[in-house]
Amino acid sequence: MTSNTWATESYLANAAFVPALGAAVFDLLDPRPGERILDLGCGEGSLTEKIAEAGAIVVGVDASADFVAAARARGLDARLGDGEALAFHREFDAVFSNAAMHWMLRPDQVIEGVRRALKPGGRFVAEFGGHACVAAVQTALRAVLARRGVQAVSPWYFPTEVEYRARLEAHGYTVDRIALIPRPTPLPTGMGGWLATFGSPMFRQLPEAQRKDAAREVEDLLRPVLCDTAGRWTADYIRIRFHATLT
Repeated sequence: MTSNTWATESYLANAAFVPALGAAVFDLLDPRPGERILDLGCGEGSLTEKIAEAGAIVVGVDASADFVAAARARGLDARLGDGEALAFHREFDAVFSNAAMHWMLRPDQVIEGVRRALKPGGRFVAEFGGHACVAAVQTALRAVLARRGVQAVSPWYFPTEVEYRARLEAHGYTVDRIALIPRPTPLPTGMGGWLATFGSPMFRQLPEAQRKDAAREVEDLLRPVLCDTAGRWTADYIRIRFHATLT
């Protein structure tokens, strides 16, 4: 996983929209009082807290120690862990995840770990980046790194609906609902804030002395297509959202 270096303060400054836009997948989860639910990639706990407020018994797992500390400060049961190596066994009625699984580059290990964690008949409900998510941003990043002699390695996994359905079914799930959803997303701190929060794994492939100039170049390339005349930036997000049941 690549998400374990994030800090809560900068994340909330630049990306508070991530949990704020999680209402649709939360509604799809439909948490019920008394259920045991695992929040995979719980972040600083905003949605985990909502699940708990619905009456469920919720456990959050995240690879960022800073996020786990922030979630615990909310009074949540949050644990440091790797989403690609979950250690639970038939403990949960549901596993939930929002905006985290595109950072987990071994999807079959994630899906299998969730399968082990679920009780028979349990549900897996998630949303994360889908095929062509931030396509313009990815293209600009790759072009800027290529100019500096670096063939970029993507830190993201953005599957198609067909691919991810097949993966779920291969691990014994019935896919009740799955869709790719375009979601243009306003960026409250502009492309600079987005790149600082989410683009760092790409820039770390460059020598440190080149990173600031590279980030400015990416922003300049993207301005004509993602920034309006008033200076408001919108990222070209596409999400994949699904509800699957363990058969």
